[in-house]
Amino acid sequence: MGILERIAEIEREMNRTQKNKATEYHLGLLKGKLAKLRAELIEPKSSGPKGDGFDVKRSGDARVALIGFPSVGKSTLL
Repeated sequence: MGILERIAEIEREMNRTQKNKATEYHLGLLKGKLAKLRAELIEPKSSGPKGDGFDVKRSGDARVALIGFPSVGKSTLL
């Protein structure tokens, strides 16, 4: 199932769904999915290599502390 087919399916479901207080959340989720699919249609995901990594040879003794906000990529440095 392609992106255009999924977009059409979501639009059909939005048209079928009654607009009232009880369905606002469901319609909001559908609008979010629709926005993601349209953005992906405009700019497709690239599945190529991200870049070359590098290794650092261990030598000597050291202690390093990584301080920062959660989910910013500290563990990828290890």
